[in-house]
Amino acid sequence: MRNILKEIKPFVLVILVIVGLLYLQAMTDLALPDYMSRIVNVGIQQNGIENAVPDLLSIDSFNKLSIFMTTADQEIVASSYRLISQGTEEYEGLLRKYPSLTETELYVLQDLTVEEMDALNAIFGKAILIVSGREKGMLEESLPQALSSDVDPLAIIPESFLTQAATTFIKEEYQSLGMEIQKVQSNYILTVGGIMLAIALVGMTASISVGFLSARVSAALGRSLRSKIFKKVTTFSTAEINNFSTASLITRTTNDVQQVQMFIIMLLRSVVYAPILGVGGVLRALRTNTSMAWIIAVGVLAISTLVVTLFAIATPKFKKLQQLVDRVNRVMREALSGMLVIRAFNNQNYEEEKFEQANQDLTRTHLFVSRLMALMMPTMMLLMNGITLLIIWVGAHEVDQGVIQVGDMMAFMQYTMQIIMSFLMISMISLILPRASVSIRRINEVLVEEVTIKEPKVAKQFPNTIEGKIEFRNVSFKYPGAEEYVLQNVSFVAEPGKTTAFIGSTGSGKSTLVNLIPRFYDATEGDILIDGINIKDLRLKELRKRIGYVPQQGVLFMGTIESNLRYGKNHDASEQAIEKAVRVAQAKDFIAEKADQLQTEIAQGGTNVSGGQRQRLSIARALAKEPEILIFDDSFSALDFKTDAALRKAISKEIKNRTILVVAQRIATIVNADQIVVLDQGKVVGIGTHRELLADCPVYREIATSQLSEEELAI
Repeated sequence: MRNILKEIKPFVLVILVIVGLLYLQAMTDLALPDYMSRIVNVGIQQNGIENAVPDLLSIDSFNKLSIFMTTADQEIVASSYRLISQGTEEYEGLLRKYPSLTETELYVLQDLTVEEMDALNAIFGKAILIVSGREKGMLEESLPQALSSDVDPLAIIPESFLTQAATTFIKEEYQSLGMEIQKVQSNYILTVGGIMLAIALVGMTASISVGFLSARVSAALGRSLRSKIFKKVTTFSTAEINNFSTASLITRTTNDVQQVQMFIIMLLRSVVYAPILGVGGVLRALRTNTSMAWIIAVGVLAISTLVVTLFAIATPKFKKLQQLVDRVNRVMREALSGMLVIRAFNNQNYEEEKFEQANQDLTRTHLFVSRLMALMMPTMMLLMNGITLLIIWVGAHEVDQGVIQVGDMMAFMQYTMQIIMSFLMISMISLILPRASVSIRRINEVLVEEVTIKEPKVAKQFPNTIEGKIEFRNVSFKYPGAEEYVLQNVSFVAEPGKTTAFIGSTGSGKSTLVNLIPRFYDATEGDILIDGINIKDLRLKELRKRIGYVPQQGVLFMGTIESNLRYGKNHDASEQAIEKAVRVAQAKDFIAEKADQLQTEIAQGGTNVSGGQRQRLSIARALAKEPEILIFDDSFSALDFKTDAALRKAISKEIKNRTILVVAQRIATIVNADQIVVLDQGKVVGIGTHRELLADCPVYREIATSQLSEEELAI
């Protein structure tokens, strides 16, 4: 995980912006329930009158309320209002707003601070409640005792209910003065609704921005990981590639990176947002009502139990899933690459059954995980709806008892849902984490894999021109992890301008030997020198640019014939070099038959040309590079005898001053070589010309007699 997170460093600034936007989004989401509560409590229940402090009072109402205030409260109230007499300019302005004014003098509220307004709210709330109750005959008996008692019986009533009860008196007062209460109510609801809409738009903008930025970070991370994996794989020797398998490397570069991308998106969008939403929801819910806090605990406990259960069941399946994806890719790749063999042996049904088995295993595991995830959402919704019903049940009783207001209950319900949703987001990350962690580990295995073919710390360089003399000094080799040596104490010298051939029975180590020269593998013991320089002291690029290599199986790339021929010299081969390479490789005739000639399209793997044509194009590609060393690893086996002979003749005639190494199975291919190295079970058992080996090397003579007639041997 740590190595993968290092890849996020270039995006730190963007991530900080995402964090800021998530904080903004969480704040907007937390603000909406409070405004919704205001609409219900104030806009609907209190007709848009926010508090128990009237903006305007007649002298009669002012004096009536003052009777039920203490001396200290009367002084506070008197200092908060100013008296306006009839005939003044301010009075005329009020008359336009309140057309039913009949009093000669009015009390108008002055501009107050929030603290001063809160103090007045409590004073007026109690006084108005007493006056309203007295007028309705509800407090006739209790008022004398309440006023003479040391304990205030109204102190136990919540301030919100005092305010709500007082608004009825204020509404009647405003109506008596000619104010349109319905308009006040509509204006309040529209104003608060407009604020909610603006907050929602800000939250939506933040959410869209977070989605956009997190997607960019995730995509950029995926691009970086794929690039690093590919670059790392290009440094692998055959040993490292065999450790992973080609199918697994493809899966790690595609599917595993995709899993990491999905995890990063979830991480960026939820890891900051969810805690802010959860903590903020708890604080606001407790501020709204503390008597129902236990419901939040019940909801979180229920969700936790569900998530932990699912997590325990799903984690092993997530680990198995990626292995099954590897298996499907491996079976598919093997079937596609071996399709001709499958058809030749009429084994389509067998391969279909093998693929079907791998496909079924993956499908079953995927279905199990998908059904588990599908089960989670409806179960979550059931729990959340159950919690909602519980809040309504308990909240309805508390509303009936006067503990909370309807709007507060609705706000508490929304805050509880937000708390549960935040916990659900974190839980979803926990569910995605097992599969993502498996993918991260698999990607990391590739990135930290130690490469056996290493660049030298202090590299040497060839001069501008080299001869290409190759010398093997007591070279031995065994594959990594193997006990038996494939090559033992191999020593020979391949001179420039001459052809050195290698022959031996199958498994004698011929291809392995020539693969040591471009360092596809490194010799276990001994040294390989080119012009007296140990190849391990050369940078790989410096070494390989001097070598033209033709593998046993001709490999072509998608593009044109020309692009494949230019490939060996980084697409920089000259027209003369290409023309000469095509002529020497005996490819000129079949290229000329093509309608587009050098611009003929080549399919992936060169499947639209024959094996012999593919091999000749591979040889031409190596020749077009114009290297000092040419390696033909059994490259003539796909050619007929006539083409083979013509090609060898052209090489000996036109390719001068090059060190040519040829691995062959056919004696006829190497009969004219300047030097033939005979291998048997990894050991050199003979070195010489064809005639010398016929006379002195039993192994070579045995191979020759098995391929050539007596007349051909005598030549």
